[in-house]
Amino acid sequence: MTPEPLTMQPLPANTPPARTLTRERLRAWAWHKQGLDGSLTGCTAEQVFARAGWARSVGGANPYLALFARAGIRREQADADVLARRILELPAARGCTYVMGRDDFAWALRLGRDAAESAVKVLGRLGVDRGEITLLEEQVLHTLAEAAAPMDPRQLKEELGDSVRNLGEEGKKKGAATTLPTALGILQSQGRIRRVPANGRLDQQRYAYDLWNLPPGQIDDDEARTELIRRYLGWTGGATFKQSQWFTAFTVAQSKAALAAAGAAEVATAAGEALWMLPADVGRLAAFEEPAGEQIQLLAGTDSLTLLRRNAAEMLAEEDRHLMTRGSLALQADLPDHPIFDRGRIIGLWQYDPGKERIVPWVFHRPTAAVIRRIAEVQEWIRADLGDFRAFSLDSPATPQKRIDGLAAAATGSS
Repeated sequence: MTPEPLTMQPLPANTPPARTLTRERLRAWAWHKQGLDGSLTGCTAEQVFARAGWARSVGGANPYLALFARAGIRREQADADVLARRILELPAARGCTYVMGRDDFAWALRLGRDAAESAVKVLGRLGVDRGEITLLEEQVLHTLAEAAAPMDPRQLKEELGDSVRNLGEEGKKKGAATTLPTALGILQSQGRIRRVPANGRLDQQRYAYDLWNLPPGQIDDDEARTELIRRYLGWTGGATFKQSQWFTAFTVAQSKAALAAAGAAEVATAAGEALWMLPADVGRLAAFEEPAGEQIQLLAGTDSLTLLRRNAAEMLAEEDRHLMTRGSLALQADLPDHPIFDRGRIIGLWQYDPGKERIVPWVFHRPTAAVIRRIAEVQEWIRADLGDFRAFSLDSPATPQKRIDGLAAAATGSS
């Protein structure tokens, strides 16, 4: 059945003409909406994630840099916020984990329940019925209630014994070596348990589990989807229908319903694209003044600025696109290197070399004093707060070294 067409909201009277919404202007607008222009200075971590969007971690350092770049928040404060449960890493949209503020915990978890339950279907094809998983969930809760401290998966498996079924080689092929991860995933999505970073840090993927029993949210699935679309459009300043679907994983029908419920308006751009925007942002964009002076930031490749819409190619100036043949893959949807930005435009790439304790940058054109200064500031922050800057926790030393060598060669070739 063909989905019903989406009923467009009337455009606000002050909608800017399409010809004025160039990629350059929209880059600066997204930069502003992400709070990378200094407008989030002095804010708390909760406030940053509410304004700029949840931070993808995958065991990497992105959440820390997202907070440092926008609000100057250091790792010690971020870790204290995690310990106090002001911010946590939770499964949400698409079942992916994001670091978010406590006001979003309950309704964001609802978004991740379908992904958690889909794992049960995989186990069903391996001969595990739902009742077995339900029983295992209750046993996990009982075990954690009796424990003196959070327990990691190995400890839980040892304590639960034969209640955890080994699914053999066939299970490994399907990403389900035992039944325990599925039970833990469901309990997390329900807010009954939470993951606790093993050493209190977000830039790793070793966790223990603790009882939580978060009170359930007061909104239903449709309302949760509408809230996510509303937040997403606010975080991005506007996105295409396809971009919103990638982030949310909503069906076409669900996406259309959520956009309509959020009152989103479809705005034409100079490039011929249609961006869905919140009506209030349409007026703000019409009055928006692009910053005249440099605003330099070093961000992670998984920062919300690029990840939410996966549009890194649009953030490159036309004159710089040919440079991507020099050892970088920045025109891919997901950046393999970390970007250097000026007001929403990618002006270079970087990696951190832990052996030499320095940032290896490739600035496409001669770096200005502001660029040199910001590189030095972020380099010192990494040394003092993190010790290293990995994109993913599973990166081996050889993985970033290839990228480091590639950037060094590209920088030499362009100098």
